[in-house]
Amino acid sequence: MKKTKYRQLYYTILTVVYLVLFSVGILIMLRSIDISKNQKEGSRLIGASYMSMSNEFFRIIHEQVRVRVEAEGDRVILRDPGMDVQRQKEQIREMMKMGIDALILTPVDPDGLVDVLIEARAKGINVIVVDSNVSTENLVNCTIVSDNYNAGCLDGEYMLKTQKEGKIVVMAHNSAVSGRQRVAGFLNTVSKNPAYTLECQIDCNGQYEKALSEMRDYLDKEREFDTVFCLNDPAAEGVVAALKEKGLAGDVNVYGVDASPDAKALIAAGMMKASVVQFPTKIGETAAEVLYDLIAGNKIETKITVPVDIVTQDNINQYEKDRWQ
Repeated sequence: MKKTKYRQLYYTILTVVYLVLFSVGILIMLRSIDISKNQKEGSRLIGASYMSMSNEFFRIIHEQVRVRVEAEGDRVILRDPGMDVQRQKEQIREMMKMGIDALILTPVDPDGLVDVLIEARAKGINVIVVDSNVSTENLVNCTIVSDNYNAGCLDGEYMLKTQKEGKIVVMAHNSAVSGRQRVAGFLNTVSKNPAYTLECQIDCNGQYEKALSEMRDYLDKEREFDTVFCLNDPAAEGVVAALKEKGLAGDVNVYGVDASPDAKALIAAGMMKASVVQFPTKIGETAAEVLYDLIAGNKIETKITVPVDIVTQDNINQYEKDRWQ
């Protein structure tokens, strides 16, 4: 009797276990099918193309976009043109063939994307431009930029307060509207003091490697200068690296734009004077918000300007040095 009782209990437990496992398996299978089907049929495809992903500024912007897109159940495709406008056009066309619904864009050349933007407009693709401008803003839905002219002004104003005179080299990026605006703001500000002279303007494309190489060449020519204004921090960091090689870091006043963690470390160490704060997290969040307003059919602003601030040797301790603002 006892054996029979245990045998019945054993088979009962075994039956229950099999039923539970079978039920769980069915639920997992059904759930998997339903989720994948919904994702495939309902998700949107968002394209992203920035000037160069070697610049951490753009990586911060894109991370904010990616987080929001994925939270909405959509997908994002990122392509890196590496500062090549033809590659950027090819990559955008490739993404359009893949069926993107919208494009987040920082143009390598503001004049070089007109034809591809016309194609995007014809396909009904929403285009949001960040950090810089395109020459044909009627072909995009929204442009989101820092107050680039004022960024140059802030560096110039700090220079006027802290330097009685200056022999200035400018590291520029002439093909970028944002770069031209920063340089214009800076030069227009420091021109108020006749003791400031512009010795040279060098186009470095806002790239660390090119700024490093160009500053090395300039130092080899033994030109006299005591100040360098850089349109962004990668350029400023390249300049500082070249100055270090000659034992001049800290002797030349270097100004940048971005207030990246590396630039703030150089300011704290006395190797840079100041860097204007851009807010890439804010720019990315704003781009994502505009994107989903467009998708929802909401009214949006066609141009959004994000205010800037400045980090200097005087206020550096007020900022967290190991992260972007």
